[in-house]
Amino acid sequence: MIKKLFFVVSMICIAAGLIARDDVSLERRIGQMLMVGFYGTTANANTQICQDIKRYNLGAVILFDYNPVDKKKPKNIASKKQLAQLTKELQACSQDGKLLIAVDQEGGKVQRLKSVYGFYGRFPMAAEVSKMNASQIKTVYQKMSRELQGVGINFDLAPVVDLALNPKNRVIYGLGRSFGKDPQRVAANASVFIDAMHQHGVLTSIKHFPGHGSSLGDTHKGFVDVTQVWKKEELEPYRLLKAKADTVMVAHVFNQKLDAVYPASLSFKTIAQKLRRDLGYRGTVITDDLQMGAISQKYGLRNTLKLAINAENDLLLFGNQLDPRKTVSTKTLVELIVQMIKSGEIKKETIDNAYCRIQALKEKL
Repeated sequence: MIKKLFFVVSMICIAAGLIARDDVSLERRIGQMLMVGFYGTTANANTQICQDIKRYNLGAVILFDYNPVDKKKPKNIASKKQLAQLTKELQACSQDGKLLIAVDQEGGKVQRLKSVYGFYGRFPMAAEVSKMNASQIKTVYQKMSRELQGVGINFDLAPVVDLALNPKNRVIYGLGRSFGKDPQRVAANASVFIDAMHQHGVLTSIKHFPGHGSSLGDTHKGFVDVTQVWKKEELEPYRLLKAKADTVMVAHVFNQKLDAVYPASLSFKTIAQKLRRDLGYRGTVITDDLQMGAISQKYGLRNTLKLAINAENDLLLFGNQLDPRKTVSTKTLVELIVQMIKSGEIKKETIDNAYCRIQALKEKL
C-alpha cells in the first residue's frame, strides 16, 4: 500500500539539511537519478545490471518485452514466473530494496505485459476507458495494478493525461492513449488510475508535460514543434493532479510559448519555472527517454545530461531500446555527470535536491 505522503516531504528534506548529514557519495547520489534499460531476463550477481545497481546505487530500471537486437528473444519479459524472479533479483542487488522497477503499462497498444507471455494483455486503451462508468474504470485499473504488483513491478510510467485535441496526432490520439479532450474528465480518470495503483504498491507517472496531444509529429522519430497548435488548457490536468501525482514525465516537444530555445525536457523555463514554480508541483520529475530522435539527433550525450539536470529533472531515462547502436552504460552516464559537477557546469546542490526528491518518492513504497 502506498503511504499517503505529501510532496512537502521533499521540501522539508531539503530545507532541514538532511542531505548534508547523509553519507551517500556524490557518485551514488547521481546513480539514484538514473533510470536505465538493459538486455537480459535475469539479474544475478554476475550480470552487468546487478553490478551497476550495487556500484552506482542505480535508482531505477525500465523493462521491455521487445528486443531490438534479437527479435527472436525477449529483452526482459518472457513469462510471469520469469519476470517475478527478475524483479526479485533486481531488488536483491539494491541497497535499500526500493529499486524503482518501471514499465509502460497504459492499456491498448501500450502494455508490456502481453497475453503471449501469460498475462491478461487485453486492458483497454484510455479512449475506451473514458466511455465507462466510474465503477468499471476502477475495476480495469485494479486488475492492472494487481498484475503489476504480482510480478514485482513498482512503477508504472502512466497514465497519459495528454488531451485528445488533434485528430491528426498519431502518437496520442491515433493510438487512443488519451482519456479525451476535457481536462477535468482526463484528470478524474487519471486519478482513478493512480488510486488503483497506490492500493497495490505501484507508483505512477502522469505524462507528457506540457502536453503532447495537440502535436502533429512523434518525438521518438525527431524534432516536434507544437508552438502553433499547443493550448494552455493542456496544463490543466497537471494543475489538478499536482498533489496526487507521484512523478511527472516531461515530453521532448518544442514549444516556443514556453521556451524559445530548448525542448520541454531540457528546458529550465518549462520545468523549474512553469511546472514547479507556476503550477506548484513539488514532486519528482522524470524525462521521457533521452535517446529519442527529438533529442539524440540534435544534442550530444554530454549536453543532454547537462541541460536535463540543470532544467531540474530528477530521474533521467535512458531506455537503451530505440537504437541498439547507441546503448549507453551507467558508468558513462555517472562519469560524465561527475565531470560536469567538477567543472562547475552542474551545481552539486542540483544533484542534492534531485536525490532528496527521489528519496521522498521511494518512501511512498
